[in-house]
Amino acid sequence: MTTRFDTDTAVHALGNGRYSARLDSGWWAGVGPNGGYLNAILVRACEAEINDPSRVCRSFTTHFLSRGSEGPVQLEVVTERSGRSLSSVRVSMIQEGRTLAVSIGAFSVGREGPSFSDVVMPEVPRPEEVVSPGYEHSVHDLAFPEMAKRYEQKWVIGARAFTGGDEARIGGWIRLPEAQPVDGAVLAAFADAWMPAMFSRVSGPWGITTVDLTVHMRALPPANHDGWCFVLFHSTASLDGFCEEDGIIWASDGTLLAHTRQLMALLPMA
Repeated sequence: MTTRFDTDTAVHALGNGRYSARLDSGWWAGVGPNGGYLNAILVRACEAEINDPSRVCRSFTTHFLSRGSEGPVQLEVVTERSGRSLSSVRVSMIQEGRTLAVSIGAFSVGREGPSFSDVVMPEVPRPEEVVSPGYEHSVHDLAFPEMAKRYEQKWVIGARAFTGGDEARIGGWIRLPEAQPVDGAVLAAFADAWMPAMFSRVSGPWGITTVDLTVHMRALPPANHDGWCFVLFHSTASLDGFCEEDGIIWASDGTLLAHTRQLMALLPMA
């Protein structure tokens, strides 16, 4: 069965490293497309060009240049280098002559080496035990972003938006509403699907836009994974109109899936 996520992140080959896709406004955050959604499309284009399922996404960095609008986009993928185990690719998303985003990704097979992980998922209630939604109206009665309707989210950690909490640290459970394997594209979307952590620290309201976003994929969930992932995001400084955010994504069994980092620019609300 084709899911909504598959349909809205699908790319279609045009030849010579060129692909087409369509931006759907159901994934909008405010006045433009959510960065995680764009990231997923960009990952899909790279996967299609590499055409080797054993080379999974390991690192993906995107710089967001212009705001997109609903409708068709073109993607141009360039393989900068492809070795025996790792492919490095560059991809641009273009709409009506404007470059919306540029990404560089590393896709690789597994490698031999020592294994350890000191990153432990917090002890939190299971998703079926949580009833608090991921998004709710803030004290400023701001509307839900459209993209929030495309996910199931359950709030666990941190203060709500613009309530002036003690720290910029938030987290909870997230999954797509239809059964969907959690692969590189889904993790790229989850990296920017939650409310920005800094919103929980400030009294706002503020808007925000992503300048750059990096996702390091560490593993994929087991085949019988239930689709739920636990995300935890925090920010340590908001200075000169910019704020950083670091994140961690785990599978529901505690498997470390990804580290994320992004720089965001603050936008005053009218």
